Amino acid sequence: MTIRQGIARIVLQEDINFLLTNRIPRQALTRFMGWFSRIESPLLARLSIAIWRLFTDLDLADARKTRFRSLHDCFTRELQPGARPLDTRAEVIASPCDAIVGACGRIAGGEVLQAKGFPYPLADLLGSAALAERCRGGMYVTLRLTSAMYHRFHSPHDCRVERVTYIAGDTWNVNPVALRRIERLFCKNERAVIEARLAGGAPLLLVPVAAILVASIRLRWLDVRLHLRYRGANVIPCAAAFAKGDEMGWFEHGSTIIVIAPPGCRLADGVAEGTRMRMGEALLHRNPASV
Repeated sequence: MTIRQGIARIVLQEDINFLLTNRIPRQALTRFMGWFSRIESPLLARLSIAIWRLFTDLDLADARKTRFRSLHDCFTRELQPGARPLDTRAEVIASPCDAIVGACGRIAGGEVLQAKGFPYPLADLLGSAALAERCRGGMYVTLRLTSAMYHRFHSPHDCRVERVTYIAGDTWNVNPVALRRIERLFCKNERAVIEARLAGGAPLLLVPVAAILVASIRLRWLDVRLHLRYRGANVIPCAAAFAKGDEMGWFEHGSTIIVIAPPGCRLADGVAEGTRMRMGEALLHRNPASV
């Protein structure tokens, strides 16, 4: 057994995993990680990345560069041109990021699932009962980014962002272990609700949810970084247009994006809980009549 396999075997034990990633000073550790990751030292960055690789399947083969000034520089790396082919079909809503699909399905009532047997009110996630009501009949897909994945996210379709609502919160881990133990976890954590509209006016929502060691969401069209010490406006009107595949922002480690699509959508073929997605692949199909 290798050192990495031994570490993984210990950490993957559910009780130990939960204790290591949640029963600690989460916000203090997250602030420390934010400071540490920005120390500009190529030597320290190489050492940190080597340790990181003991715990994850970090693959930098498709990164635009492979030498990094800091750990943060690696976390937020860009990709080589063409590394993520984009499904350009008009009826396709593409995955905005590399991710593993979590709970997903149709929004039949006021609740959706974070894990089997663990529902949460959509209004609590979005911070608005009226906005949750407008999502009724649509589809939701939970996309979990692991720490080793590409951390930038992109526009899933041609759209126009009209508003961003920043909701401060905690920094619970959002891995499957925590999702099975902490009720309404996504509603507790720091997050941003990105309200956009597709051509024709259909609503499309993206909800990036931060987590331990992350708690920092950067949106390319805003000149502020949304994080634990942010003290600006919570509701930010926007008028930002994006083509499918345009970069929208990034996390500074790994976390979750919940995609909420309008009625008339269905999951793309092969998309189900546990499916590994790459940015640009078909996530949802819209009814051709609504395109």
